[in-house]
Formats: sequence, structure tokens, C-alpha cells
Amino acid sequence: MKHPSHTSRRTLLALIGASVASAPLLNSAHAAALCAALGLDDPAKKEIAMKLVSSAENSSLDWKAQYKYIEDIGDGRGYTAGIIGFCSGTGDMLDLVELYADRSPGNVLAPYLPALRRVDGTDSHDGLDPNYPGDWARAAQDQAFKQAQNDERDRVYFNPAVQQGKTDGLRVLGQFAYYDAIVMHGDGTDPTSFRNIRKRALDRARPPAQGGNEVTYLNAFLDARVWAMKQEEAHSDTSRVDTAQRVFLRNGNLDLNTPLDWKVYGDSFHID
Repeated sequence: MKHPSHTSRRTLLALIGASVASAPLLNSAHAAALCAALGLDDPAKKEIAMKLVSSAENSSLDWKAQYKYIEDIGDGRGYTAGIIGFCSGTGDMLDLVELYADRSPGNVLAPYLPALRRVDGTDSHDGLDPNYPGDWARAAQDQAFKQAQNDERDRVYFNPAVQQGKTDGLRVLGQFAYYDAIVMHGDGTDPTSFRNIRKRALDRARPPAQGGNEVTYLNAFLDARVWAMKQEEAHSDTSRVDTAQRVFLRNGNLDLNTPLDWKVYGDSFHID
């Protein structure tokens, strides 16, 4: 997906550690209720999350068809590819291909590692064209490469988002709102990064873990998210918030219970 910089594509360990340290302790009843509730990491809820993101990024609910996806979408980040939009210009594609090489030495993408290191931070295809897209698609037939994509998605984006959401006392919808924001904006020091979107929301409302109302806080977070999206032309269509996440929130569906109906970029989607 689309991210401002290499630094924004790092893991969120520092963010999470700081948040855990600064967040007030939940009272025992609240903590017990959160533990009993399903999170976005429940397998069925996670499948919904993957479909929701794919509807926005690929206009399809078939997220597993995206392992082989690769193209330059002209956003200044080089090639965008795979199930989470790993980018050659923002570091996470390099991390992925390095992991794949560690697990499967001599794989079809390993020879591109020197080029991926050179183009990191740029939109250049130097050393990648003309065969890299075809070789990426070939690699995507390998279960080890699919697993590497899954693992990097979880390590860098999904697990940190869910953990931060739970720390803030958010239910499934709120955890998903965090995940979708991290996927698009990454994390870093820039104003539109996830941590600064969250900070803007915290300036206006308190999350449940700090005694706030969950709906009020999520509205503040989505307001901050829309502001961040409008700072960059590539993100300026905010329908993945306006006609998807806001719809679920207005309906009071804080646990993303099915059936779900939403629109992205004018296309309608449904999950039974």
C-alpha cells in the first residue's frame, strides 16, 4: 500500500511500548470483559479485515489472489506488490524479500536484493526491470513466499495495530480502524503517520481505556484519519472511511459482526 517514507514502514514496538507504559491500568472488570471479547486477531474477524482492506486496495474481496499482484501505481514509491502493498521505495518490500531469501536461499527474487537496496527510498526501477514483475508473480506460486508475505504483514502492521487497539480498550472495529490506518500511512515522525493520527484523536477524545466513550473516540480517530488522507493526492478519496468504517460505526457495529455491507470508490461489497 501507500506510505510516506521508509522510516514510516518500521515496526511499531517503540510506539506500543510507550503507549502501554503511559496508558492507565484498566479496572479488573473492564480488563476481564476485553479478554473475553473477540479481537480482530480472532481468525474469522481477521479474515473480514483482510477482505475489507482488499476491497479498498484491489476492488476485490479475494485478498489471497493478491500475492502475485505487482505494479507501479505512479505514487512515487516504486513498485507496489503483494497482499499488503509492499513497496520497493519504502523498505518493506526489501524486508520481505530478505526474509524470503533467508528462508528459501536461491529463490527467484534473491538476485534482486542488491537492486532493492539501491532503490530503497526512491521510485526507481533500476536493476529491477524488465523481469522483476514476472519473477515476483513466479515467486507468488511458492507457499514459502506467501507465508513470508503473511508473516511480514502481521509483524509490521496487523499485530501492532491490534495490540495498540486493545491497549486503548477498543473493540474489533476500532482495532480494524487502526490496522487500516497503519497499512496506508505507516508509522513514523511525519504528521500523517499512524502515531500522529492517533495523537490528533487523543487531543479531542479519550479512548475507553482512559475512561472515554468508544464511539466518540472512534469518530475523533476517523476525523483525524480523513485529515491525514487529504494531505496527499494519492489518498484523497476517503470513501474507505466515509462509506465503510463510518457506516459500521453509525450502525453501532463495534464488533464487525456480519452481515456487512459497504462501498469503496463507489463499488458495493457484501460479506454474509
